[in-house]
Amino acid sequence: MSLIEDIENYTPWNEQEEKDKDLILCCLRQEPDVYTRKNALAHMTASAWVVNPSRTKVLMAYHLIYNSWSWLGGHADGETDLLETALREVREESGLTRIRPVSRDIYSLEVLTVDGHIKNGEYVSSHLHLNVTYLIEADDEEPLHRKADENKDVAWFTPEEALKASTEPWFVEHIYRKLIAKQKARV
Repeated sequence: MSLIEDIENYTPWNEQEEKDKDLILCCLRQEPDVYTRKNALAHMTASAWVVNPSRTKVLMAYHLIYNSWSWLGGHADGETDLLETALREVREESGLTRIRPVSRDIYSLEVLTVDGHIKNGEYVSSHLHLNVTYLIEADDEEPLHRKADENKDVAWFTPEEALKASTEPWFVEHIYRKLIAKQKARV
């Protein structure tokens, strides 16, 4: 199945996901190079909500650009299998190798605003990340290794600690709380 079909078949959790689903589908159908950063307006990204096997902890990275603890993920960079993108990003950003998708199904959808910033010495204009999130399980006993050019640290938190650790109020309120609520609803 294609990503468009996966998103079409996805049942939104709330109004944010309903609206974002429509926008993501519109961009996938109409925007050129949406799987690459060549599209400076909006491009596909994948995130991972990484949980331990007992679902008592979530993995967060201290992101250098945002100066905050956040979920793991990154740009599709031409990859159309966003689950593979999410898994790649978890491996790169945390050093974990024993990871697996809880399901191949989409866990959540988000359109995320990214403020202009400097990356690799160049200015990147404000743009949108058309984001697909997957629920990933990892061994919380496996050693963690940060990706020095992207994060300052990687650590496991209880869901409540993760909410307190992030300094991005919009993400805490609209994304992380939603992901935690969905996780609790699945148990």
